[in-house]
Amino acid sequence: MDDSTLILGWAASLVAGLATGLGALVILVQNKFTDRSQDVMMGFAGGVMLSAAGFSLMVPAVERGGHVLATIGIAIGALVLHLLDRTVPHLHPQSGLEGKASRLPKVWLMFLAMSIHNIPEGLAVGLGFGGDGLNTGMITATAIGIQNIPEGLVVALPFFVGGASKWRAIGLATLTGLIEPMASLPGLFLTAALPSVLPLGLAFAGGAMLFVVSDEMIPESHRKGFEREATLGFVGGFLAMMLIEGMFT
Repeated sequence: MDDSTLILGWAASLVAGLATGLGALVILVQNKFTDRSQDVMMGFAGGVMLSAAGFSLMVPAVERGGHVLATIGIAIGALVLHLLDRTVPHLHPQSGLEGKASRLPKVWLMFLAMSIHNIPEGLAVGLGFGGDGLNTGMITATAIGIQNIPEGLVVALPFFVGGASKWRAIGLATLTGLIEPMASLPGLFLTAALPSVLPLGLAFAGGAMLFVVSDEMIPESHRKGFEREATLGFVGGFLAMMLIEGMFT
């Protein structure tokens, strides 16, 4: 990987992360959304994330490293997210406090929840640019950026409802997105130094994203009685990502 691809990969992860703030800006003009619409947006984001994990990460991992290596990488990725979820104190709007007990303010516990969520996304973008270069990297970054827009609004709303001002809620949501360019750096530098670890890395990121979708996004979008609407949003996000994949390949 040359220096220009490294820089482009990091810039793409930065733009994808900032899309969280773009979605959060909506609360400046509209800060009341029904539970139904929030569940649809969360479902859409989950569908995009799962599609990106499958088509942009797991399938290339199998093609490059075989089923056994990809299986190991997916398992390790899911296990690492499981351990982070069990040890790092954090707060989800619907499922409540998870991880170890903490005296941190509610707003920072919510911030940590989204930070854990965004680590595998940033890593996926970094690894994507280490794979087929611009093609896989741009597909992954585009997918993450698209799903970050509705997600940014869903993230900002609990901060605002929890007592933060509109601009502070937008700032906090944007900060959670900026975890992604930070998390992209290990992926970029690892694949630049050791290209042979790319299949394992792609599978690892895919497994981590798979865990987030199953453990967090689907349950969170199904807790308020709008499971069918959330599922339709999920399918819409999955299909949208499939079309994007087709546009780049």
